[in-house]
Amino acid sequence: MGMDKELRQHRDAIDAIDDEMLKLVNARAKHAQAIGALKGGGLIYRPEREAQILRRVKEQNPGPLSGEAVARLFREIMSACLALEKPLKVAFLGPEGTFTQAAAIKHFGHAAETGACASIDEVFRSVEAGSADYGVVPVENSTGGAVGTTLDLLLESPLKVCGEVDLRIHQCLLRKPGATSPVTRVYSHAQSLAQCHEWLNQNLPGVERIPVVSNAKAAKLASEDEHAAAVAGEAAADRYGLTRVAENIEDEPDNTTRFLVIAQHDATPSGKDKTSLVLSSRNLPGAVYELLAPLAHNGVSMSKLESRPSRVGLWEYVFFVDLEGHHQDPKVASALSELQNKAAFLKILGSYPVAVL
Repeated sequence: MGMDKELRQHRDAIDAIDDEMLKLVNARAKHAQAIGALKGGGLIYRPEREAQILRRVKEQNPGPLSGEAVARLFREIMSACLALEKPLKVAFLGPEGTFTQAAAIKHFGHAAETGACASIDEVFRSVEAGSADYGVVPVENSTGGAVGTTLDLLLESPLKVCGEVDLRIHQCLLRKPGATSPVTRVYSHAQSLAQCHEWLNQNLPGVERIPVVSNAKAAKLASEDEHAAAVAGEAAADRYGLTRVAENIEDEPDNTTRFLVIAQHDATPSGKDKTSLVLSSRNLPGAVYELLAPLAHNGVSMSKLESRPSRVGLWEYVFFVDLEGHHQDPKVASALSELQNKAAFLKILGSYPVAVL
């Protein structure tokens, strides 16, 4: 009886706290509505403001919940509050159940309206045309490297980068429920097959590996084939009702894909930002070194340098660069001014908050 009484006390306390939380969440929503009314139809989503809130709750979190768990809860609260004004329309590289959709939900929350696109190009077109407010596209993987299509489109498009998402990629081997026949073929995106190359060699040697346009497509094919399996994530498994035969089969346990959020605008300074740009050097000896010198002169750190054959203009190669800091920060602004004079071509793709979640 003593334990029952103690359990009841804890449950009564939880009920009282839940009631108070309900009042507070709705009070927050009312303030969000008031801010929306004051903006009078301006931007309702401010990536820099949301990043500041998420950083603050992680820093002030006393536990026992982890900082990541608290940030995810606040992400969903902010997502629901934004949807009271107007649900954000977010285009992603589909179909339903891809890692890109998971990245979109991680960044915008479940209250956003996510829409699948057949290609990265279609994601860009949807945002350019205004049929989507934002787009989420993969840009690089820690194992497979850069996504060339995204880089090419960033170079050509008028859209800006206003955010980034880092997503740990956990791959599963999936099969149709109840399937017992030997696996004769494995479907997946080519990059995912590469990420699980050694596991497949050890566990399914000699089984045909068939690359398809997405992991979600692979899951759909496996759901229709007794002899097939798919390499895909949990979202695809849930979407197509597949059984997880094996989990976390990626060869690199820290396998991470970085996604970019694209929009008609970038972000104002949040206090911890990145700036992405693309440039080309003049065809002179030491020209690439000269491009990097302004960064060193101004004490600006570079977190990424990616070369890519140019598809536009007169240059053989262009360089995609990520800098630490916002383009409005004095040091970064000074470095960019010097770069403008030294580069044959320079385009600022956007400044945005460093990924919080």
